[in-house]
Amino acid sequence: MKTIALIEKGRNGTFGVFTPNLKSTIIGEGVSVAEAKKDFENSLKEIQEAYAEDGQELPEELKDLTFEYKYDLASLFDYYRVLNVSQFAQAAGINPSLMRQYKGGQYISEKQVTKIEKELNRIGKELANLSLI
Repeated sequence: MKTIALIEKGRNGTFGVFTPNLKSTIIGEGVSVAEAKKDFENSLKEIQEAYAEDGQELPEELKDLTFEYKYDLASLFDYYRVLNVSQFAQAAGINPSLMRQYKGGQYISEKQVTKIEKELNRIGKELANLSLI
């Protein structure tokens, strides 16, 4: 089963991962997105092992579970450090200073989110279709 795992930067500067669509609580935390994702995946493994050790059947929602990770902007730029915030902002048609504010946690309108996602998808397609010589 595939479900959403949200990655967000907390007010204390750490990152958290959680699954809003599951009855079971799976969370991960870390000082970086990579560390939080690792902790999150370890939490799932520990839950699965606990069911096995107790001789209980694993709930259906935890069987063959895969994740679609969704990031807030701070998490995105932490995990994909190859993306330069200012350069990305210019490519997306957003003021770089405003993008840095978004990265810091300022509210982002749906219109701006759409512009950011559109540019991310454009870059992704371009990278997926390139070849080196």
